[in-house]
Amino acid sequence: MASAIGLVFSNYSYVSLSVAIFAGLLMLLSSLSEYVFFSPSFVFYVPYDRLIGFVLILAVSFLSGLVIPMNVYRIITLQNKPKRIGGSFIGSIIGTAAGACSCGPVGFAIISTFGTIGGVATSLLSTYEIPLRILSSGILIYVYYTTTKSLSINCKIG
Repeated sequence: MASAIGLVFSNYSYVSLSVAIFAGLLMLLSSLSEYVFFSPSFVFYVPYDRLIGFVLILAVSFLSGLVIPMNVYRIITLQNKPKRIGGSFIGSIIGTAAGACSCGPVGFAIISTFGTIGGVATSLLSTYEIPLRILSSGILIYVYYTTTKSLSINCKIG
């Protein structure tokens, strides 16, 4: 599995894509969950009681930054073999979206504008924010496993 990571990230364009995805998701999810504030000045604050949520945001961002470039590499490498591409890229998008769907107070305010259904959705997202992020991390770990396995088989790395 380490050789699959070495194969993909030996190209600096995939490294830069990975860093961009990690930083972008981390800043987006942190600002939506109100860990990062941009006005009146840049402030980064993680309350002690919300530390688990922030660690899970870090995990989702890191795993997305790892898995998405690997799947892009896999798609480019196997573009002449569509049967072998599979659903790993879709799985990485689902895992990332599951981590982002519990996007904190801003998302709750937007969702609550949809009336009763929005209120129910807000209640469910706030109640299950931590389990949703754990689930998305699990999905991303599974996608990582299947992607490295696919790269090992299809790209003949040992």
